[in-house]
Amino acid sequence: MTSIADKNIVDCFANKIKERKHKQQEAYAEIIDTTAELSRSHGQFVKSAFDAGLKKCDNDEMLLDTFEAFKKDLQHKNALLKEKQHAITGMASDIDQKKIQKDAIIQKIERLKEENVRRKESMMSQFKANKDRLKNLQKYRTAFQENLGMEIRKIRGTAQHVNGEKLQFVFRNINPTDLNSAYVVTLGIREDRVYQIVSSDPALECLPDLERRLQETNNLPAFLASIRKQFISRAR
Repeated sequence: MTSIADKNIVDCFANKIKERKHKQQEAYAEIIDTTAELSRSHGQFVKSAFDAGLKKCDNDEMLLDTFEAFKKDLQHKNALLKEKQHAITGMASDIDQKKIQKDAIIQKIERLKEENVRRKESMMSQFKANKDRLKNLQKYRTAFQENLGMEIRKIRGTAQHVNGEKLQFVFRNINPTDLNSAYVVTLGIREDRVYQIVSSDPALECLPDLERRLQETNNLPAFLASIRKQFISRAR
């Protein structure tokens, strides 16, 4: 067994310890360098990630602001759309109402046209009837004037229910003391084509009865004869 006091052995052991310590120091240095490199790399990565995160955060904020702007714009457009839809609904309602009013006016116009046609036909019929009656009166005019001393005058004026042209019958040769004295009865035709006595001079109490009889019989010569008799009776 080699003695521990051998100087070579001590030196060899010391060298080995130094060598091992040197290796450990190198290993530590390598570990430290690797740790430092990893730490530097990690710092760069963290900084890069932080910058990327910050940029992404900024982008997200911009995106959020853009989204909020789009959201507000969409809400505004929806509000405008609702207003326009409400306005369109109101316009449609107005159009429908005006269409109903237009149809009502058209129907009213048609009714008025029909009424005017009926009224025109009625007026034409009444005019024809009046014209025929006046024509018949003209036939008796000469005979009345020659035989009864009567004059027929056409007059115009207004009276209750009687408008337009009227006939005034002037009787003479009534009063024996004054054959030229005039006795007058005015006759018209109502809107319903019925004879009506407008007035008489002098007034006769029996005029309502004579008028009723004339309206019932439509016999104008008999009526005039009765009037003449009443005037003669009144004069005498």
